[in-house]
Amino acid sequence: MSPPFLSIIIPAYNEERRLPHSLEQIFTFLNSQDYSAEVLVIENGSSDSTFETVRKITKTYKNLRVFQEPQRGKGKAVRLGMLKAKGKYRFICDADLSMPIEEISKFLPPNLNDFDIAIASREAPGAVRINEPSYRHFTGRIFNAFIHWLVLPDLQDTQCGFKCFRGPIAEDLFRFQTLNGWTFDVEILFIARQRGYSIIEIPIHWYFKRETKISVIRDSWKMFLDLITIRRNARRGVYGIKE
Repeated sequence: MSPPFLSIIIPAYNEERRLPHSLEQIFTFLNSQDYSAEVLVIENGSSDSTFETVRKITKTYKNLRVFQEPQRGKGKAVRLGMLKAKGKYRFICDADLSMPIEEISKFLPPNLNDFDIAIASREAPGAVRINEPSYRHFTGRIFNAFIHWLVLPDLQDTQCGFKCFRGPIAEDLFRFQTLNGWTFDVEILFIARQRGYSIIEIPIHWYFKRETKISVIRDSWKMFLDLITIRRNARRGVYGIKE
C-alpha cells in the first residue's frame, strides 16, 4: 500500500471531552478531499480516558490510529507521531482546533508548493486573532522577542500549534530533538535553519480557546531556559552542525 499524501498528528493530554468533536470535524474535512490521509492521536500521560475514548473512535474511522506516550510533554508526543507517520506531508494539529481544520489546505499543494516546512502564523500579514485576551497576546510577544534575540530572528510566530513538514524533512529533524516540552517547536525550527531547510509562515484565522494547557507564569520561565539550552546545544554540535 502506498503511503498517504497527508498525516495529521494530534498530541493529546486529557482531551477526552474535546477530541471526539474535533476528530469528527477533521474527518468530515478529509472525506471531502481527493487525497489520501491518516490521523494519528498521541495520548500523552493523560489522567482521564483520552486513550480509551480515541481507541473506540478508531472503529468508526479506519485511517485513525492512536498511540500512547506515557512520558509527559507535548514535544515528546509530537516526536513519536512524526516518526510513526507515513505521509508525504506531516501536519501537527492541536486538539482544540483553534485553527479551523479547513485552513490546512493553505499548507498543501496546489495552494503551496516548493517548501520544506510551513508554519501557521498569527502575526503574518492577513492573519486574524479572534477572542484572544490582550494579556495573552502581550506575554506571547514578549516570549517571541526572546526567540528573536536568541535563536530565530526572522520568524514572527513560532508557537502556533499548527505546522506542516515534508515527510523526509520531518524524519531528519525530529531525530535531533532534545526538548520534550512546549519549546520543542522552536528547537525543531532552529535545527531546520541550521540544516538549510526553507520555512514559510502562513497567515491563519486563529480562535483563542480558554482551556489552554499552558500556564503563563509556570511555563514562561521554563521556556526561556529552553532557549538557552538550544543555544548551548548548537555550540556543542548536538544538532549535527556545530556553530
